[in-house]
Amino acid sequence: MTQPLFLKGVMQEKIWGGTNLRDFFGYDIPSEHTGELWAISAHKNGPAVVKSGKYAGKTLTELWDQHRELFGNQKGDVFPLLTKILDAKTELSVQVHPDDAYGLKHEGELGKTECWYVIDADKDAQIVFGHQAKTREEFITMIEQEKWEDLLRYVTVKPGDFFYVPSGTIHAIGGGITILETQQSSDTTYRVYDYDRKDAEGNTRPLHIKQSIDVTTIPHVDPDLSQTTAEQQGALITTLVENEFFTVQDWKISGESTFKSSGLYTLVSVLDGMGTLTVDSETYTLKKGTHFILPNGIDNWTFNGDFHIISSIPGKAI
Repeated sequence: MTQPLFLKGVMQEKIWGGTNLRDFFGYDIPSEHTGELWAISAHKNGPAVVKSGKYAGKTLTELWDQHRELFGNQKGDVFPLLTKILDAKTELSVQVHPDDAYGLKHEGELGKTECWYVIDADKDAQIVFGHQAKTREEFITMIEQEKWEDLLRYVTVKPGDFFYVPSGTIHAIGGGITILETQQSSDTTYRVYDYDRKDAEGNTRPLHIKQSIDVTTIPHVDPDLSQTTAEQQGALITTLVENEFFTVQDWKISGESTFKSSGLYTLVSVLDGMGTLTVDSETYTLKKGTHFILPNGIDNWTFNGDFHIISSIPGKAI
């Protein structure tokens, strides 16, 4: 009998991090500057560990390498997705990520297309999403002249907002924002601007101007999201984005609701509330901050309770 894989993620301390991962979700955090929980991850820089069941103690990386049947025998050298929760107490650097071709050639790993669901945001909190340059020459000139206010495009956000951030998009999460991020499994980030701030040792962090110029999409184009919402007994299901990399959905559960698998496997993060998950007559307790995978072979499952989930599958629904 195939069982869900409940995971213990890896905390990442960041210069911009805070305490919301503890304050909102009750996680143990290593410091008052904890920026990220890599909740569902097989990346070498932070692989999650299975907490219980047949594979307890194994990393998700080990399962991908040794038990590919759990993932529908999906091809590829690396588990393709990574789910994070980020607590930006202060703003992240202005940055951009490469596509797969550039990332594999120059960094030896996948590029990074990602998306954000805003869990919480201070009033009037903002992100950087895109830029104002019309040509590459204008982009380069504005960087050289440090005309950041003219170059960068700011968007005010609120809880419940969703942003799709394809590779090549200039972006930054602003201070006072907590998000759930679904992304390709990559840790390649090119910094364009970091506010001239210094780390604990008094050093400025490196910038990656050449790479940023190489990979940035110019001019910026807002992605066209055709979001759809469907109701079924006990659930409201919104498809936030669907593309070659991932399909991400928002599930609001109220009562009892049975789901059918639409992908090779499903990544699940409980953002709020509590309830139960039943698979093959076995019932598991779910609460805010729980992260798990429904492996290949689990064709349907039942939720019961009142909770809010963000889920993802690799690629488009099948």
